[in-house]
Amino acid sequence: MRQPILIAALAGIVLAGCTPLRSHQGYVVDADLVNSIQPGVDNRDSVLATLGHPTFAAQFNQGDWYYISRDSRNLAYNLPKVKDQLTMQISFDRNGTVTAVRRSGKEQVASITPMKKTTPTLGRKRSFFSDLFGNIGAVGAAGMGGPTPGGRDTP
Repeated sequence: MRQPILIAALAGIVLAGCTPLRSHQGYVVDADLVNSIQPGVDNRDSVLATLGHPTFAAQFNQGDWYYISRDSRNLAYNLPKVKDQLTMQISFDRNGTVTAVRRSGKEQVASITPMKKTTPTLGRKRSFFSDLFGNIGAVGAAGMGGPTPGGRDTP
């Protein structure tokens, strides 16, 4: 009698682990508010009052504002996959008036796969021990600083 209940509970736990997880990151998009921003009409203050603080602001030129919203899903222990993304860029002129509102989707998402746990570098290959012991004797060696005969340190 206990064995079928135990098997059913175990099966429920296993199947619950395979449930896809959904997550939302960033700005919560309200289509009416986003569509209400008009170039030539709105300024920084009205955009701030309508949409709130941007996700981030550009440091160059006129300081464009970016609002980013991303929905992703993952199954069990897999890495999350982007299902939908909205990136909204609002550009301003020198007076702070909106000049353009641009939108892009998940086509802008770049997937980067690192090569290894180390960064490849050009030049000679050094072993762990040569990195560890390679500087022994270098301190105070000739040509490593200090006064030199006939150099500028000589009066």
